[in-house]
Amino acid sequence: MNLNIKELSNGIRIVHQEVSHTRLVHCGFILNIGSRDETKEQEGLAHFWEHMAFKGTQKRKTFHILNRLESLGGELNAYTTKEKVCFYASTLKEHYPKAADLLFDITFNSTFPQKQIEKERQVILEEMAMYRDSPEDSIQDELDELVFENHALGRNILGTEETVGSFSHQDFIDFISSRLDTSQIVFSVVGNISFKNALKIIEGPLQEIQSKRSLYVRNGFHTYQPKTKIVERDVTQSLCAIGRPAYSLHDPNRYKLFLLNNILGGPSMNSRLNLSLRERHGYVYSIESSYSPFSDTGFFGVYFGTEDKTLKKAQALVMKEMAKLQQKKLGTVQLHMAKEQAIGQMAMAEENYSGLMLVYGKSLLDHSKVDPLESIFGQIKNTSAEELQEIANEIFNPENMSFLTYKPQ
Repeated sequence: MNLNIKELSNGIRIVHQEVSHTRLVHCGFILNIGSRDETKEQEGLAHFWEHMAFKGTQKRKTFHILNRLESLGGELNAYTTKEKVCFYASTLKEHYPKAADLLFDITFNSTFPQKQIEKERQVILEEMAMYRDSPEDSIQDELDELVFENHALGRNILGTEETVGSFSHQDFIDFISSRLDTSQIVFSVVGNISFKNALKIIEGPLQEIQSKRSLYVRNGFHTYQPKTKIVERDVTQSLCAIGRPAYSLHDPNRYKLFLLNNILGGPSMNSRLNLSLRERHGYVYSIESSYSPFSDTGFFGVYFGTEDKTLKKAQALVMKEMAKLQQKKLGTVQLHMAKEQAIGQMAMAEENYSGLMLVYGKSLLDHSKVDPLESIFGQIKNTSAEELQEIANEIFNPENMSFLTYKPQ
């Protein structure tokens, strides 16, 4: 893997991997701040910050930020999750200095001009309306609210109309000041550039950032109660979401659950849910299950849409496939094929260098190290059929599942 990691005196870390057979460099800042770190009154502020980073710095206006890399064929982007804010870019290797300088500027020198806040407020309200008009998206957010009720993990990353409509310049300053911790910031670089040259551009500016430690501690989630909710909506088919809390980022079973989820309803067409509900019965166009680990808990969910008349049959088939994994161990050949499939998917993901750059940064924040892919492969290969069955009995227990259904009005 040949990773280079350097920690600066202020706690900011730099992780780098040189890849010689590409013309590109992918780089970005990953900050261990997300929507779960907001108070209820701040709901949506981290995501709004992500937007505002492009709206002006101490030395650049919006046009100069947006034009800096795009005019060179590069890409500048950002995203917000429950636990992270990321600002990142991809560009030809000769333009890496411009990309690194721009990312540094928008991450640390944003000015949050009130005039731009008013403009972007409307953009985010439109984004919220777009998600509300997409039941496939909104049902996932609403299931989060159901599973993580009365907790920040259950709140919508976009916020509410009330909170988004209330934010001012000072709100951004106060939020970042209270949550920013230089030991929880990573600059990640993957591409055709040496570690020496990558450092040459970014190390100096990063060293000038004053060391800062935050006293803030995340509020853990410990109050889950299974729930069932049916909502009538303007939809043409019934949509169903099934979920519950799962293993955290630090749980030794997380890779085993990743493997089990892949078998049940992962991205491949031969997942058990796809074969049963789509190929055998024709009840759904698509169905998927997902597993998302967080720092102190996790989330497992299943999502599908079907005609209202086949809803109960489809739900029963989902629970049947989960029950099979609970009741019967995988055979030797089945287990081997499942492992090979998961390992192959991970290996292919490694070819996406932009995604890999982000994975390195998040791993360093979450685990203070980056596990070689071979180590992860080893954990998957060493997983036994008995272990998967034990996890299935714990995670797929129907008594601990929450059910959310959108039904046509």
